[in-house]
Amino acid sequence: MTILVTGGAGYIGSHMVLNLLDAGETVIVIDDLSTGVAWSVPDGVPLMTGDVGDQPFVEKVMRDEGISAVIHFAGSIVVPDSVADPLGYYLNNTVKSRALIESAVRTGVSHFIFSSTAAVYGIPKENPVSENTQLQPISPYGASKMMTETMLDDVARAHDLTFAALRYFNVAGADPEGRSGQSTPRATHLIKVACQAALGQRSHMAIFGTDYPTPDGTGVRDYIHVSDLAAAHAAALRHLRGGGESVILNCGYGSGFSVREVIDVVKAVSGVEFDVRVSERRTGDPAALVADVRAIHEEFDWTPRLNDLRTIVTHALRWEEVLAKRSNAA
Repeated sequence: MTILVTGGAGYIGSHMVLNLLDAGETVIVIDDLSTGVAWSVPDGVPLMTGDVGDQPFVEKVMRDEGISAVIHFAGSIVVPDSVADPLGYYLNNTVKSRALIESAVRTGVSHFIFSSTAAVYGIPKENPVSENTQLQPISPYGASKMMTETMLDDVARAHDLTFAALRYFNVAGADPEGRSGQSTPRATHLIKVACQAALGQRSHMAIFGTDYPTPDGTGVRDYIHVSDLAAAHAAALRHLRGGGESVILNCGYGSGFSVREVIDVVKAVSGVEFDVRVSERRTGDPAALVADVRAIHEEFDWTPRLNDLRTIVTHALRWEEVLAKRSNAA
């Protein structure tokens, strides 16, 4: 039973590939390499360079390789970019996901696991945020993911396909063994940006808003280690393979840290006092976004192993050092 990982040369996708390989699974990657990097795909894993919206190409891979499950990460993820280019995001995240789902149905794929997002909630009135919270995305990015969730739910009712959609909160960190990490040059993740500032790769970093109704005035987020997130996908696959029903679940730790708290941990771990400047709030940023994670623990045999901000930062910083050495050697 071969598993297709779309976007498997990207940040989360590459960690998913590592998790599956460690478990003895057979894996194939499709990635157009628009943001992913080919060297992040482990040796021995076939990398099919192409577009998940190219149905003849995708369906040939699915049939030739006997794909039984798809784990779908391919897509665009930068919220401000989605506001500037909504049509591009609806094409990449929604239209192409629809094509991929149809290809899965046509070729008899049994299970589909989808990379969704907490952005489907918009600015929630209460925290922690449960799966029953009203969906009110405020960006084309969040809306594009919500639409794909709806498609999957409808398709699962009409066809022999079960799915899991995992709504991520803030993903951070890197593989504890140093095999992969966040390698996208334009990444805007707070922990990555702070680590780059600590290593002198940025002259400074910004805090966007210090007047939120939070203990220290900065935004609070639920940070989940990328390897724990990959393990949650593996748990979703086991759930579906075991006959479990389709599910839509939050994926986080259920606890939050402020921007200032994260920066303080990066400074402590790195031993560097880098320049931090205060800037205006960004439009659409909620004051706090923390996951209610009761449902995922009830549904899956998933126990986070890296639920510690200092550990997340340590792994992220180590990965930035790896990237720096790789860049210098090039």
